Amino acid sequence: MKPVLVLLVSTAWTLTGAQYYYQGLMDYLENRLLAIEDRMQFWHEQSHRYHTELLDFKKLTAETMDGLRKEHSMLFKDLEGATVRVDRVEREMDYVETQTSPRACTNKADKVVERGVWGLEESREEEEDEDWEELQPRVSDCVEIISGIRSVKILKRVGSPKGMWTRDPKSSRVYVFNGTSGDVIYQFNSVRDFSGSPGVTGSRQIRLPSEWNGPGGAVYNGYLYYIKQEADTDVQVVKYDLLRGSVTDTAMFPVESHATVYNLNPEIVADLAADDEGLWLLYAISDSEPNINLAKMDPATLDIEQIWDTRCPRENAEAAFVVCGTVYVVYNTRLASRSRVQCVFDVNDMVISEEAPLLYFPRRYGAHASLKYNPEERQLYGWDDGYQIIYRLTMKRKLLV
Repeated sequence: MKPVLVLLVSTAWTLTGAQYYYQGLMDYLENRLLAIEDRMQFWHEQSHRYHTELLDFKKLTAETMDGLRKEHSMLFKDLEGATVRVDRVEREMDYVETQTSPRACTNKADKVVERGVWGLEESREEEEDEDWEELQPRVSDCVEIISGIRSVKILKRVGSPKGMWTRDPKSSRVYVFNGTSGDVIYQFNSVRDFSGSPGVTGSRQIRLPSEWNGPGGAVYNGYLYYIKQEADTDVQVVKYDLLRGSVTDTAMFPVESHATVYNLNPEIVADLAADDEGLWLLYAISDSEPNINLAKMDPATLDIEQIWDTRCPRENAEAAFVVCGTVYVVYNTRLASRSRVQCVFDVNDMVISEEAPLLYFPRRYGAHASLKYNPEERQLYGWDDGYQIIYRLTMKRKLLV
């Protein structure tokens, strides 16, 4: 009986221990599940908060973008209004300048043709003056001077920022020099053909026997005149027959290889110009020479007929052209502004300072790389930052004829 009692007590004790063990295990698992539920609840709350903050951020961003779009629209309208006002001011300035043009850059020696300069000595030297007139005939018989810019036409934009385009005064053909050097030029049958062409395609390419240097060439009576310069050599003027496709003449010109005629366009060592009177060359003898020099050339032989010191400074000069034997030098600033004709020189000393107005070109893109005058059309062909522009000029008679 006693062993049976012991066995029952032992069994009861074992069952009680297992019950306590499983109860503890269940409590542990329950606590872990509660902790996991708490963590999931925390993550859910965090995700909800982040989602709410993201929605608020999107709403704030959308409101900010709407505000920026409205401000951009208002700023764009303000800029358009400012552009209109600037254009109006420039037109008014152009009108005022044409009505009351400031005095151009001149030298005292230019005033010898003004009446009253000689003072009391005029009557004593009248006969000598008449002799002087006989010994010094007029170089130019043209009697016109530029009085203003009548209109501007922006034809197109093609090629490099610097270059040159011009038209032969005796034909309708247009010639394009793209860049500042090369051995190829482009020929178009007319300004209309050039305007309608995509780039320089569709043109006739003319390959020259030597490289041209600087956009300072000229086309005159079927001949192309361009500047050729090799390293450490004198400047050469080359005459090229456009019809036959051959060089007919060359002429050496004694200038320093590093001397440039225009301070703002250092690629132009010398600049050829054609007008009613023939062929001209603008140049600087040396880099230390402060003024621009002018030479009258024989178009047939390239001989130098006469040379002048224009007394027009090279500093801040960007281009020049010749009309009726009168040189018009165009000036600008390092940071491109409005181009202006500030210095005028007449080979016959017929243009006095009061007659030479300070002409402003309408503000466009940058600075002129070249300006070429066509005497038949009385127009300037300009190259401005890759844009091809035509300026129509108004003329008037010189006062002293």
